[in-house]
Amino acid sequence: MNERVKCLIIGSGPAGYTAAIYASRANLSPVLYEGIQPGGQLTTTTEVENFPGYPEGITGTELMEDLKKQATKYGADARSGIATSVDFSSNPKKVVIDGEKTIEADAVIISTGASAKYLGLPDESKYAGMGVSACATCDGFFYRKKTVAVVGGGDTACEEAIYLSGLAGKVYLIVRKPSLRASKVMQDRVLKNEKIEVLFETNTLGLFGDNGVEGAHLVKRAGESGEEKFDIAIDGFFLAIGHKPNTDIFAGQIDLDEVGYIKTVPGTPKTNVAGVFAAGDVADPHYRQAITAAGSGCQAAIEAERYLSALEG
Repeated sequence: MNERVKCLIIGSGPAGYTAAIYASRANLSPVLYEGIQPGGQLTTTTEVENFPGYPEGITGTELMEDLKKQATKYGADARSGIATSVDFSSNPKKVVIDGEKTIEADAVIISTGASAKYLGLPDESKYAGMGVSACATCDGFFYRKKTVAVVGGGDTACEEAIYLSGLAGKVYLIVRKPSLRASKVMQDRVLKNEKIEVLFETNTLGLFGDNGVEGAHLVKRAGESGEEKFDIAIDGFFLAIGHKPNTDIFAGQIDLDEVGYIKTVPGTPKTNVAGVFAAGDVADPHYRQAITAAGSGCQAAIEAERYLSALEG
């Protein structure tokens, strides 16, 4: 079963919905498939206070519902469904939904996002939105003068720890190896910061707390002769062990970097395949914010409209 559309948007979230708003207002009649997590990562965040226009704050779910309403108001066709394979080798591009329906599209906007990597502890899902976070910039504000822990030993973990040290009263940096793998500059900043205590050779066994995270069960030198189990009291637990872009189905179809992020022409949402554009976290390992994702969704829709106009011209 095939369907032909002008503009197909794969994935929702701030990037996908903003692309849909712009594309629908440009009369591209966009079709958007929402993917595994309708609304994207933001729907796992409780309160969003840094998205312009919401001075009182708003929940991530409500914000995404607002964006979706705005897109469908102007004619975007938002559907539930997951892209399972793609063929960008010819025009129109072909995208298979749920393994059965093929959409043929003149232009494709990819906004499938990225997923934060977790340790795999049951407590991470138990306390999701109740003290467990994968974004210090998003949620650090809620931990002013409190005690938090960051897990990770790379540049991202060090950046998150430094950022949180400007808000929290104390920051533990939990590092499983005996040293940091972050750049020398970042290591120096962390080690010189009086608010940050680095716990080397330490792994997290679990979290505890009645109505949210109140502490973490840790183990130092697990499996070695000097193994030591201990607890720390914390109010927040931040994962900073990386993100995995949701790009598996695009491998071999468009250029990806070594981690899997979509490579774009610098300063644009254009991929190396004409008519295929990338927006949001799927092409952004640096900022990963709702507002930057929304901005890139706008860019992708404008570029898609220009591409389609040139095709018709």
